[in-house]
Amino acid sequence: MKFVDEATIQVKAGKGGNGCVSFRREKFVPKGGPDGGNGGNGGSVYARASNRLYSLYDFRLKRIYEAQNGQGGMGSQCDGHKGEDLVIELPAGTQLYERTGEGEVLFADVSDPEQLVLLASGGKGGKGNEHFKSSTQRAPRFAQKGEPGEERCFRLELKILADAGLLGLPNAGKSTFLSQVSAARPKIADYPFTTLTPNLGVLIDDADPDRRMVIADIPGLIEGAHAGQGLGDRFLRHVERTRFLVHILSLEDIDLEGGDPWAGFDLINDELEQFDPELAQRRQIEVVNKTDLATPEKLEALRRRAAGDGRDIVFISAREGTGIEDLVQRMWELYGSLERNAPLEHYQEEVTRDEEFPDIEVIWTHE
Repeated sequence: MKFVDEATIQVKAGKGGNGCVSFRREKFVPKGGPDGGNGGNGGSVYARASNRLYSLYDFRLKRIYEAQNGQGGMGSQCDGHKGEDLVIELPAGTQLYERTGEGEVLFADVSDPEQLVLLASGGKGGKGNEHFKSSTQRAPRFAQKGEPGEERCFRLELKILADAGLLGLPNAGKSTFLSQVSAARPKIADYPFTTLTPNLGVLIDDADPDRRMVIADIPGLIEGAHAGQGLGDRFLRHVERTRFLVHILSLEDIDLEGGDPWAGFDLINDELEQFDPELAQRRQIEVVNKTDLATPEKLEALRRRAAGDGRDIVFISAREGTGIEDLVQRMWELYGSLERNAPLEHYQEEVTRDEEFPDIEVIWTHE
């Protein structure tokens, strides 16, 4: 699956139907009076989160979304039908920025499948000439035109919603670990920046198959990532929506003979701090990968150094599969101790069935 985390779309609500100019014409009723019906309201455009979508790729292919126009009024006091509403399903975690003449404004954060977010209101239908009759104007020969629907342009930005985020320097072995514990098959190669887009995998609890954890493999970060080096600022956006981090450091990036062997951990943590101080406080599991490249003596020395430095580090070889079970167990323990982060509900507008929006139908409900 191609992962695309930005797209631009235009939404157009439906135009209201025109009112009708009509007069009752029946035998023996020579002056039946006006009977033109009202036009129907145009359909509105809504957005809803979907846990079945994981990228914005489709919105790169289709950029314009239009709701149905309202039907015009008819004679015999028949009102036109309301235009059908359009519900756009977006990946959970999508933020919509409205583009205006003054720049971009955060319009909505689409995270809850049970909420509808109103993007553009349909135009009101025009009144038929029957509406304008009065004691002084008994045969109005005019009707009201329907109002145009709203049009808006949005930039979509997806920040993936995941339980665990795999973080680390390039070529740390994050993708190999993801392929070991899930059905995800990310590109794996022995060179930096193999992963250029985030990959998602689902970890299933062996003891309870209904218990699942979504894992995001974030592309490797380098020094200066918070300022955009190596597209780091775009990758760091996805870290914001994870509940905890699995911070992986390759044994190849550790120098026991030099200074601090954990400098790779500190470098990434510093980038998190500069991008968003809250991210630096997020719970982490520190992991050293590629232990198959070390001699037993060097590996034992690393374990002693970690204990002496007060760092609770899990040592694994994602390629060989050693230490994976211990790491997965720790991930489940941390997963169970954390509460899911609440979505940014203050940016959302919840719409329910009422008199103003009677025709909204739930086309998919989150269980």
